[in-house]
Amino acid sequence: MDGREFRNAMGRFATGVTIITAPEQEGGVHGMTANAFVSISLDPKLVMISIDNRANMLETIRKADKFGVSFLREEQQPISMHFANQKPMEEEIEFAYMDNIPYIPNSLASVVCDVHEMIVAGDHTLFIGKVLDTKVEDGDPLLFYQGQYRAIEEQQ
Repeated sequence: MDGREFRNAMGRFATGVTIITAPEQEGGVHGMTANAFVSISLDPKLVMISIDNRANMLETIRKADKFGVSFLREEQQPISMHFANQKPMEEEIEFAYMDNIPYIPNSLASVVCDVHEMIVAGDHTLFIGKVLDTKVEDGDPLLFYQGQYRAIEEQQ
């Protein structure tokens, strides 16, 4: 199987859309769009993100030893597109903070973490984060399926 076939198969798994953030370093807050997020454990509270080994965010998280994850609501698609380098936003993005770690305000949920463990796995690095704090709000999720943004449609 070639890489495109594998990518197409993985695109059949519907995911939420997240923004990964890291505390301010040179140049301010860093963020990236990602859908590779997993809740791992309730005790201790652990989550995992997967970062491409070529991404600038990899070294940023390594240096900070902390990261945030914000689960986007459907109206936040422009924020996802901005951090995916698809379409820059005209207005500056505001961040909120928990434990001095930035997150996207008004997202469905946000978690902030200390890096608990890093595992190099192929062309990505997995960061397992120990959750320090969370924030939860109401709304409908922004979804990603077959390379496109989607929204939940109400069944009638």
